[in-house]
Amino acid sequence: MFILNIFFLFLLAIICSDLYNKFLPKSNLVLLPLDYSLRKKDNHSEVVIDFKIINNSKSKETMISNLNLDIDFFKGKNNQYLKELDYEENIYIYSGSIKKNIHNYWPTTIIKSNSEILIQVILKFKNSDLKNKIKYIWLKVFWENYGHFGISKKQDCLLVNLNRHNYNNANVVQIPLKQGYNAIAIKTDLLGSFDDPIDTVMKYCKGLTKKNDILTIGETPLAIMQGRYIAPQNLEYNIFSKILCYFFHPTSSLATACGMQLLIEKIGVTRITFSLILGFVFKCIGIKGIFYRLTGFESSLIDDISGTVVPYDKSIVMGPIKTKLFCDRLSKHLEIEVAVVDVNDLGGVKILASSNNSVNNVLKEILKVNPAGNSDEKTPIVLIRNVK
Repeated sequence: MFILNIFFLFLLAIICSDLYNKFLPKSNLVLLPLDYSLRKKDNHSEVVIDFKIINNSKSKETMISNLNLDIDFFKGKNNQYLKELDYEENIYIYSGSIKKNIHNYWPTTIIKSNSEILIQVILKFKNSDLKNKIKYIWLKVFWENYGHFGISKKQDCLLVNLNRHNYNNANVVQIPLKQGYNAIAIKTDLLGSFDDPIDTVMKYCKGLTKKNDILTIGETPLAIMQGRYIAPQNLEYNIFSKILCYFFHPTSSLATACGMQLLIEKIGVTRITFSLILGFVFKCIGIKGIFYRLTGFESSLIDDISGTVVPYDKSIVMGPIKTKLFCDRLSKHLEIEVAVVDVNDLGGVKILASSNNSVNNVLKEILKVNPAGNSDEKTPIVLIRNVK
């Protein structure tokens, strides 16, 4: 009877935790990238970055009590970090058609329900030949949300590629595969949330695709282009995330409170706990992978920090969304089959979605050698070609 009471108390605790997380007042402000451009002047260069902040609440207005920036610069080769670059920073807020310079002091700004504000950042560099000095700008936006939920601090990061419109079709690597197939791995620049997934893949593949090719793209690069990454600082950890992470292998992305908390916010403590219990029971009788089947694709596609290339190595990357729609649309444009895949160096191959299920079995077999690579190859797009 005592054990039964403990079980019901535990069950009540995790259900209450899920209800608390679901109904806890939270900020509904979301930062979304719009576009950026590089402007050359006579004696300097300007990088103009536009983004907006939307209030998705239907009834509550929310204030942005503070917003400031931090910027990292990287050279193109090996994403080498660059120090001490002289620049001037200006932030503008759009109020209707009026553009207001805040002069490095963010005024508390109210965003009404179902409304948005436009923000423009202009970085002025003394070097007029900026593209030869740096290739990537990693813009970190630190901002405070203030409202009915209290105050919360957020961090959003945006990648600016100063060379994004120069697509080099010749930069490919051919790899022989099994069953008379070749892999053509297409090298890309670092991808980011400013890149439209369909347009970006089409531009990199221009002039390379042939009839009966199969195009594959890694799930992590697609997720990044969809903006599916988050700074760990944006998560509010609870006792359950710190306990549940202990039940996973140290190399798992769910073995940290950060990765686990993200999964908790997606599917809840109750589902995770019972999936763990059932997974352990089935594992004892020799059946593995039950936990990931019960928790869905979210749990297996989370990449914790250090799991991706610089500068995303400080973010948690979630799995991509609407993968089937992506495959179908891209397949229609390129007139070849398309698949979103999750492949590792241990021979594991998962087909998240494809434009035609008939290609799945072939891909599962020939992608075991992982032609795209798992380190810093930057070849997320791979064409599979039958050369028999």
